[in-house]
Amino acid sequence: MRSWKAAILAGVVAFAAAGSTFAADVKIGFLVKQPEEPWFQDEWKFADQAAKEKGFTLVKIGAEDGEKVQSAIDNLAAQGAQGFIICTPDVKLGPGIVAKAAANDLKVMTVDDRLVGADGKPLEDVVHMGISATKIGETVGQAIAEEIKKRGWDMKDVGAIRVSYDQLPTAVDRVEGAIAALKAAGFPAENIYDAPQAKTDTEAALNAATTVLNKNANVKHWVAFGLNDEAVLGAVRATESVGIAAENVIGVGIGGAESAINEFKKPTPTGFFGTVIISPKRHGYETALNMYEWIANGKEPEKLTLTAGALALRDTYEAVRKDLGIE
Repeated sequence: MRSWKAAILAGVVAFAAAGSTFAADVKIGFLVKQPEEPWFQDEWKFADQAAKEKGFTLVKIGAEDGEKVQSAIDNLAAQGAQGFIICTPDVKLGPGIVAKAAANDLKVMTVDDRLVGADGKPLEDVVHMGISATKIGETVGQAIAEEIKKRGWDMKDVGAIRVSYDQLPTAVDRVEGAIAALKAAGFPAENIYDAPQAKTDTEAALNAATTVLNKNANVKHWVAFGLNDEAVLGAVRATESVGIAAENVIGVGIGGAESAINEFKKPTPTGFFGTVIISPKRHGYETALNMYEWIANGKEPEKLTLTAGALALRDTYEAVRKDLGIE
């Protein structure tokens, strides 16, 4: 009897040890299109948390163009990875990414930006965690409209800077959601000015917005919205550069990046009024955890998960971040 019990105990210990060893052997890639941006830094940070908790190896790679994406996937396969999560630099790379993953026997999930096929339609068979872009944009538009009314501005005297990056479907959905909410609140469509940016960073947004401001110097008040916090911060910096007072500007960003939080921390309020915070914790931690479970235990994630955001202002951002699990 004792030997039988000892054998069972030894088997349990061996099984546990084997599970532990397997967890340590799991290797997951996390590819992002702009590794220098705070949002992606946060995604990586939370993915690292999942890796530490489960004991797998996380390989973080910046892949800023299609060639680097292809090279990164091959590199992951050579390292013995079993899968990867990617925010692609171009959603039209979808078929190539899927084919390359299949050729290397790697599981693939996308985060933030959803891959599309040659017909421009989403690749629905690829697991994706994204953001309900239209609803988040509507939240931005509603916040701006409410603040316009609170300040007692006449909407016909207000110009809206649509900082645009139409190459990215998510960007289009966000700004169109904001425009729909503004129009529903009575904002005149002819007062919305397009400011196309070359890249999705603050400098490109500043350049685009400055052009709009210089062409419409007679506009009394300005509001701004775009793909992310960087787009709106660029527009706000542009208003400052042409001498528009902060009290005549309402900018609402998206993302809750560190740059936005730093704006709230300034002793004197700027034209950056608010941000719709999206939780990078879910997009980093949860995707990494889901990929691990898929590799280790065969639990394939839901094909589509859409996350929402919460409006944060100068006096509420700390509480909002806490509620979203960011702090």
